[in-house]
Amino acid sequence: MAEPFRILVADDEPAQLELIGGFLKKQGFEAFLAENGQNALRQFREVPFDLVLTDQRMPDMSGLDLLKAVRAIHPEVAVIVITAYGTIETAVSAIKAGAKDYLTKPLNLDELLYRIEQVRERLRLLSENRDLREALQRQHRIEGIIGESGRMLEVFSMVRRAAPSEATVLIRGESGTGKELIAKAIHYASPRASGLLIRVNCAALPDTLLESELFGHEKGAFTGALTKRKGRFELADGGSIFLDEIGDLPLSLQAKLLRVLQEREFERVGSSLPIRVNVRILAATHRDLEGLLSAGQFREDLYYRLNVVTILLPPLRERRQDLPLLMDHFLKLFAEKNRKTIRGFSHEAREALLRYDYPGNVRELENIIERAAVLTRDEVIGQADLPLSIHEPEEEKSEGTTLPAATEGIERRMIREALARSGGVQTRAAELLGISERALRYKLKKYGLTGEDAAS
Repeated sequence: MAEPFRILVADDEPAQLELIGGFLKKQGFEAFLAENGQNALRQFREVPFDLVLTDQRMPDMSGLDLLKAVRAIHPEVAVIVITAYGTIETAVSAIKAGAKDYLTKPLNLDELLYRIEQVRERLRLLSENRDLREALQRQHRIEGIIGESGRMLEVFSMVRRAAPSEATVLIRGESGTGKELIAKAIHYASPRASGLLIRVNCAALPDTLLESELFGHEKGAFTGALTKRKGRFELADGGSIFLDEIGDLPLSLQAKLLRVLQEREFERVGSSLPIRVNVRILAATHRDLEGLLSAGQFREDLYYRLNVVTILLPPLRERRQDLPLLMDHFLKLFAEKNRKTIRGFSHEAREALLRYDYPGNVRELENIIERAAVLTRDEVIGQADLPLSIHEPEEEKSEGTTLPAATEGIERRMIREALARSGGVQTRAAELLGISERALRYKLKKYGLTGEDAAS
């Protein structure tokens, strides 16, 4: 049986207090009433509450004072402030002090109920997120699944609902957003957790080898095939297979993958004997599949077979609320790994990290903090421990007093971002920039950059 949702109501007007309390109880909530702020604070210390609903104007303790007091005891408690004085200044003060929401008198009870349901839904998602993360880390040692922003709560909710099913899942998002972690989360929270999770990077192997990797081959099937070999689908029988960068799968293999999805069978290279498998397919891509469809580079029937459940991972710049959590997590991880005592970040370093856009997403943030943890000589990560790309943008803007200087500043930033997105691989970075690898090497030398510094 679900625990009751407890709401503490503080209001110095008896009629208003009775009205709100009666309404909440009729809606199935457990309501505790306090005629002033001091009484409310006393009850808050004695009983755990999910929500505090407080009037702003009370004689002994204002609603904002009560808000600050309860959040000092329990920083995560949700507070809604109600007042007859609906000025912008009061609203801003309440929100800045940590209020979850703000309502004005005369109170609309339907609106109040809607705001309470929003709070309850968020608490439910937070609870699901924590439970899933703790279970995964405890049972399967999957680390790095961190996020309490609204976008990530939606992702965790999708994982929780999709995992128990047999549905094919397509995970979409930019490079470095953690698509493989989500695939692991789905597998290890599914009934297939005791089976293997086999990973294949469809972009990492040439077309001639990829078919053999996926489906295996018979002895003598091609030059160099000295023995019979099982493919990844056979190895994943009874478990799951994660097809990373599915958008790079060549057309010649898309028809064979479609057959596996439809009929759960395939043939090894060099054989006509069908092999049946019981495999769940998890796929991921950073590419625009719809654009590939229009260009005739991706099969429409395969697209719909893969796109049963889609999980969209937001880029880090669109979930900045998670940045402090991720920063602290990675700092603790790499401080322990390198046996160093690092207490945190300086104010300047933290502000620079929070301001940066992270074209390489979580992977780039992880790389930046590992580098800083390794190189720092102090117990606090300072701005000097961060790569130039983190705190140089403003300096580069000031260089643009002439057109050549401004152009060079833009070029430096684009090169750094391309190297960050490619993980420091210069061939891939040159492709992203639309220049030759030789031209890229010239520009790195020209600007005094190294692949390592730029990728950091």
